[in-house]
Amino acid sequence: MNKRDEAKTIRKIVAIISLTIILIFAGASLAVYLYIQSALKPVEPNNKELKTVEIPIGSTASTIGNVLEKKGIIKKGFIFKYYVKLKNETGFQAGTYKLSPSMNLNEIITHLKTGKVLKEAKLKFTVPEGLQLTQIVDIIAKNTDFNKNEMIKKMDDPKYIQKLIKKYPDILSKKVLEKDIKHPLEGYLFPATYSFYDSKPTLDQIIDKMLIKTNTVIEKYKDQISSKKLDIHDILTMASLIEQEATAKADRHKIASVFYNRMNVGMPLQTDPTVLYSLGEHKSRVSYKDLEVSSPYNTYKILGLPPSPIASAGETSIEAAINPAKTDYLYFLAATKTGKVYYSKTLAEHNKLKAEYIK
Repeated sequence: MNKRDEAKTIRKIVAIISLTIILIFAGASLAVYLYIQSALKPVEPNNKELKTVEIPIGSTASTIGNVLEKKGIIKKGFIFKYYVKLKNETGFQAGTYKLSPSMNLNEIITHLKTGKVLKEAKLKFTVPEGLQLTQIVDIIAKNTDFNKNEMIKKMDDPKYIQKLIKKYPDILSKKVLEKDIKHPLEGYLFPATYSFYDSKPTLDQIIDKMLIKTNTVIEKYKDQISSKKLDIHDILTMASLIEQEATAKADRHKIASVFYNRMNVGMPLQTDPTVLYSLGEHKSRVSYKDLEVSSPYNTYKILGLPPSPIASAGETSIEAAINPAKTDYLYFLAATKTGKVYYSKTLAEHNKLKAEYIK
C-alpha cells in the first residue's frame, strides 16, 4: 500500500470514528432530552385523586422535590429542583397541601407559592434571634408536653447527634461533638416562627424543622462560602458573637470586621457574651472577676473563636459573618443611653469613647 492509499484509509477510519462519536453523543443527548421531557409530565394524567402532602418550614427546592417524589406527585425530585431554579421560582410556603398525580409541574408550583394549605396550624411558636439552646428549649417546653431536661439530654446525646450529622451533612459536622463544646446543637436551631399541623409533633419533627430552616438559610450563601473557603461551624460561631453584641443601631458587618481584624493580628476577641456563656448566667454587666473565669469559651482568655456558637443567630448576622465590612477597626462599644455603636482603630481612641459614652 502506497502512502496516498494509506492516507485515504486513515481519513476513512477517522471519519467513521468521528461519525460514530457524533451519533453516540446525539443519541445520548436525545435520550436525556426524552428522559427530562417525561419527568416534566404528570405522573398519572388521569388520576385526579388528591393526596395530602406536608411541606416543612424552611424546605429547599431539593427537599420539596424529594417530598413530592415520595408521595407520587412527581416523577423525579431532582428534576423539580433544577426546573424551579431554571425558571427562578421562589417563595414556596410551608403547609399541608392537597395535590394529585395528574398535576403538571407548573400547577404544583402555583399551589406551593400561593400557600393554599389544607388546614390551620395546631401548634405555633416563635424563637427570637440571639437565644441560647436552653432558652429555646424553654420555649418548646412552654408550648408542648416535653420536659426541658429530657429535651436537653436528647440534644446532647452523641448517638442522636451522629444521626443528625448524617441527615444534615451540609450544615452539621463532627466538629459539634468535640469535647469542649457545651451543646452540640447550640447555634444550629434557627430563630423563626414554626408551625405544626399536628397538635403533638415529636421532638424529632421539631428539631428537624429548625435544622431544615438553618440549612435553607446557609444554602443561599453556599457559593460565597465555597469561594471564600469558609467553614459552616466557624460562620455560625462568629454569627452568634455578632448577634449577641449587636444593638438595633449596630452595623453587624462592621462588628464582624472588628472580630476578624483582631483574629488577623493575634488579639483576643474579648467579647463579654462569651464570658456570660462560660458562667452560664445572664447579667446586665460583666465584672472584672467574671473576666477571669476559666473556660474554653472565655474570649478574654483564649485566642480566636470559642469552640462553638453561643446562641442562635439570625440571617443578618450570618450574612455579616460571611461578608464582613473592610475596615481597620479593632474596637467597638455601644453607648449606654442610645445604643449607638462607635468604632475605633486604637486603644486610646476606644478609651476616650468609653469615657464619653459608657456610664
